[in-house]
Amino acid sequence: MDVSRRDFLKITGGTAIAGAVGISIEAKDANAAAGLRTKDAKVTTTVCPYCSVGCSILVHTKDGKVINTEGDAESPINEGALCPKGASLYELANNPYRLKTPLYRAPGASEWKEVEWDWALDQIARRIKDTRDRTFKATSKIKVKEKGPDGKDVEVEKEFVVNRTDGIAHVGSAALDNEECYLIQKLTRSWGLVWIEHQARI
Repeated sequence: MDVSRRDFLKITGGTAIAGAVGISIEAKDANAAAGLRTKDAKVTTTVCPYCSVGCSILVHTKDGKVINTEGDAESPINEGALCPKGASLYELANNPYRLKTPLYRAPGASEWKEVEWDWALDQIARRIKDTRDRTFKATSKIKVKEKGPDGKDVEVEKEFVVNRTDGIAHVGSAALDNEECYLIQKLTRSWGLVWIEHQARI
């Protein structure tokens, strides 16, 4: 088949225009469908819980149930865009596999069992207290250099008050705001923790 340059441009140009019209119609249909789905829904602005970027998300709810989540186009941070994890935020609320009660697996057991929140929180508190009591150090000996009687540096062992535990560490979440991080840091310092880190910094 002989196709001139002019015919080739006509064919490709016509195909491009037809494709653009088709995409435009499809986008309009999708927007209309989304508009019907979220019509009369309450819109709440929230922040994605996954990382420290802080993307803004619009949550549409009807009758107390989440029916749609999408990026907030008015946010200067994400301008309506979301990563795959943020785009799947809807699944946090609407997922038949979502855990709603704590699970516990006893040492040596092969299966998890559901437990009450009060029991789980009491166990966590008790184990933190037991570990702190077992590993707490009021003082620690450290070798330091001091000037001897002859004026030369000599290494001596001195005892310092430290009031710390090396048996517990804490790693914060990037989904916490500054105020929550401040309170957690104060709490863990009051326990004598030294190893305090944050996921966003790591």
